[in-house]
Amino acid sequence: MMITLSHRLKLLAIFLFGFGFFYLIAFVDLLTPIEDFSPISFADDPILMVLNSTFPSDLNTNETTNSSVTAAIFSPLGSFESQNHSLPYCPVTPPNLIGPIKVWLDTPSISDINKLYPDLENGGHGHPTDCKARHKVAIIVPYRDRQIQLQILLHNLHAFLQKQQIDYSIFIVEQIANQTFNRAKLMNIGFIEALKLYNWQCFIFHDVDLLPEDDRNLYTCPEQPRHMSVLIDKFKYQLPYNSLFGGISALTRQQLEKINGFSNDYWGWGGEDDDLSTRVSINGYKITRYPGEIAKYKMIKHKQEKSNPVNK
Repeated sequence: MMITLSHRLKLLAIFLFGFGFFYLIAFVDLLTPIEDFSPISFADDPILMVLNSTFPSDLNTNETTNSSVTAAIFSPLGSFESQNHSLPYCPVTPPNLIGPIKVWLDTPSISDINKLYPDLENGGHGHPTDCKARHKVAIIVPYRDRQIQLQILLHNLHAFLQKQQIDYSIFIVEQIANQTFNRAKLMNIGFIEALKLYNWQCFIFHDVDLLPEDDRNLYTCPEQPRHMSVLIDKFKYQLPYNSLFGGISALTRQQLEKINGFSNDYWGWGGEDDDLSTRVSINGYKITRYPGEIAKYKMIKHKQEKSNPVNK
């Protein structure tokens, strides 16, 4: 069920200026459902003319520190700056892609990440400066107690995304402590809050521990829902089952509204991604994938939280 924020929800929005991402802390047990969505038309948008999802889908193949929070500038939800509309559109295929890329496992500080990517705007908003991006993409990362993994992810993603010439921002949605984790609710929150800042065309829901290994794995708007993390080193680069839609998934705003987002009912670990796969199927969509040799990921090693029961 898609959610919205009621007047009872205590949501703290922290705008980390220049810190490489937009940060939300959520009390997820105070959310209420919404009944309807206004349909969005993409008829005049050139983005859906770019079809990047034509590959077969049946391939065989620590908590944020107090210093980080107190250093943040508190701000009401505003909006991101739009691109320069006088620029020509970027090429359909980004010209600087090389294929397999180095995965960085070092952990630069947030301030170092800010220095590494000086062109980022407020809230980790990046876009090309010499052409107009064809894709406006919000990357939603559900998060809790994974500070080192977050630093590694941000270091890898910003370098990766800037080469793809997309208009993007990374949203970190953190659930407060002392609650059983609810990944799906956090992603619903991210979807709703991100749209208050910018007219995103599509959303990529991204686990904090997955790092892309090939820059041809385009984080763009899919014609059909796209499973991004096809092959992962933890699973010996094999797809566990064909209906898998977990790890990293990409959908347009229109698709998310039609399937009514993620279920809020999965507390603990697992289940919400299979539920999403079912929602995609029953609404007439088909899960698409890039070829396995492109859609490869390295998983950062971590221990599962003992407080999160496994949903069976």
